[in-house]
Amino acid sequence: MRKPMCLVMMIAVLITTATASSDPFIGKWVLDRQQSKYPAGECPKLMVIEIEATGQGIRYRSYAVYANGGSTHAQYTAEYNGKPVLVLGTHGMLLPVSLKRLDLHTVVASYFKSFEVVAISRRVVSHDGRRMTITTTSKDRFGKRVTTVGVYERQTEARLMDAHK
Repeated sequence: MRKPMCLVMMIAVLITTATASSDPFIGKWVLDRQQSKYPAGECPKLMVIEIEATGQGIRYRSYAVYANGGSTHAQYTAEYNGKPVLVLGTHGMLLPVSLKRLDLHTVVASYFKSFEVVAISRRVVSHDGRRMTITTTSKDRFGKRVTTVGVYERQTEARLMDAHK
């Protein structure tokens, strides 16, 4: 009885690992300011997103530095099942987010306030896995619809080594 149970557990671990390692979103991503489109004065000087595999979902962490010297960070762990999870940030809890995978290279993140969607981010990883584009639609403080496009480059060990030369 122990052998079949151990075999089932090993298969479950292998399937989870294979699924996680095939997720093109996993990795470290750095904002390419020249390729990105933000409202005037709102583009971060630096933004780094790190995404790690966890079970059937991800652990997301981001860090941004702005022109005024301020910085922010955010983190959450979520599955691609559409269930909202809390986002922790620089000043405590932020808007809850839910993730839904549309296909291997596309994920939609919905942000909620008072049970209503207030922002939607469509994340797309290029087929070569080198670039992630995040298009976010929300409303500004005046109720006007705003769209930002953040273009991120995947950071690999080789690229990090080249950056330090």
